[in-house]
Amino acid sequence: MVAMARFAALLLLPVLIESVVSISFFLPVNSRKCLREEIHKDVLVTGDYEISEQANTKTNLKITDSSSHTLYSKEDATKGKFAFTTEDYDMFEVCFESKSPMGTGRVPDQLVNLDMKHGVEAKNYEEIAKVEKLKPLEVELRRLEDLSESIVNDFAYMKKREEEMRDTNESTNTRVLYFSIFSMCCLIGLATWQVFYLRRFFKAKKLIE
Repeated sequence: MVAMARFAALLLLPVLIESVVSISFFLPVNSRKCLREEIHKDVLVTGDYEISEQANTKTNLKITDSSSHTLYSKEDATKGKFAFTTEDYDMFEVCFESKSPMGTGRVPDQLVNLDMKHGVEAKNYEEIAKVEKLKPLEVELRRLEDLSESIVNDFAYMKKREEEMRDTNESTNTRVLYFSIFSMCCLIGLATWQVFYLRRFFKAKKLIE
């Protein structure tokens, strides 16, 4: 049974990797860098960050959604953790901003380390096991159950998006068809009017009978 659970975990490993974001970068003084990620509704997001300290330099951390609602904010951030649960499928932005009275180039760049987890990987299954008194196998099965549910939700969302895109394409094709028919009718009407106009013109000039 344990072997089956481990085998299932290996099969779902690519999905787990997509739920973890680990990145390091250098942040120049008096600059701002942001990371963006799309996350589904009702998903737990956790993160650990660490910023190297520099004299006379303060770094602020701010996490917002597409509506500019602040989900987490920390001034003069150096090291810490954050956690929030998404209320809707949205694009979330994690921004680090460095501020210093010193000019650019006078202060070394700061090293920023960020580890973000969401979904199954963000849950603390050790704590869940302690609270619910679960055995190791039961914890692994709970983890696989949550992961399977996450995958099903992802596929359901993809199916919904596909249906929305198909409806949009069908609506667009219908509008294009009606516009094409309208354009053809206009061209035919214009050509007919030109024929009758030229006919009257030539008759008036007695060029034709």
